[in-house]
Amino acid sequence: MSVASSASVAVPIPVRIPLREVLPWAVFIGVLAMVLLYFVGAEQGATSLISGHYVHEFVHDGRHLLGFPCH
Repeated sequence: MSVASSASVAVPIPVRIPLREVLPWAVFIGVLAMVLLYFVGAEQGATSLISGHYVHEFVHDGRHLLGFPCH
């Protein structure tokens, strides 16, 4: 029979990341998410930034998947 040793186990210490290093990435991801949300949810008709239906057709299935009505 083996006896369990009472050796100490190293516990990992989490690394602290300062807010000023995370904030630019959070803002970038937030702006990117808003742009994607606009193109999927509102890029058609009166609010269209790009003429034609190319963007609408490109995001058409994603629009239905997310529950946005488009036609």
